[in-house]
Amino acid sequence: MSNTAPAINTFGSSPKDNFESHQLITLSISDYKSIFIQIEKLNDRIAALESHISALEAHQSEDMEHLARDIALDRQRLAKLEKVEPQPLQKDRADILRALIAANGGKMLAKDARQKMHLSKELFSMLIASMGDYLEVKPLHSDKRKKVLALK
Repeated sequence: MSNTAPAINTFGSSPKDNFESHQLITLSISDYKSIFIQIEKLNDRIAALESHISALEAHQSEDMEHLARDIALDRQRLAKLEKVEPQPLQKDRADILRALIAANGGKMLAKDARQKMHLSKELFSMLIASMGDYLEVKPLHSDKRKKVLALK
């Protein structure tokens, strides 16, 4: 190996410096074998790293699929939670509100209906939201700030 050190150092110089000078490198069989063994070790390490990278990529794709499934399940759960199913008391109140509006000719101011039912604004708003299939909420033509409830 001692013969190769000065020869290898000449490779570091620029090609212009040694353009015309060519040096011959002589290697013994043992030097050649040790270089070959080092190359084989490097090839083995490269192959091990490539297999490790492919295993990581496979694991990453499994993680991505798992996350996609989790997101889909979360969206389904959220959709179920967002559906507003009227509670039994709301169903009773809905029947009362429909009867009240029907008794007033099919239309009634929302404020008057809320006051007659003795409900807070929040509860009345939730009741109207749960009755979307049965009620229409429109602004009053003479005062757009007031809402009119009409049966569908």
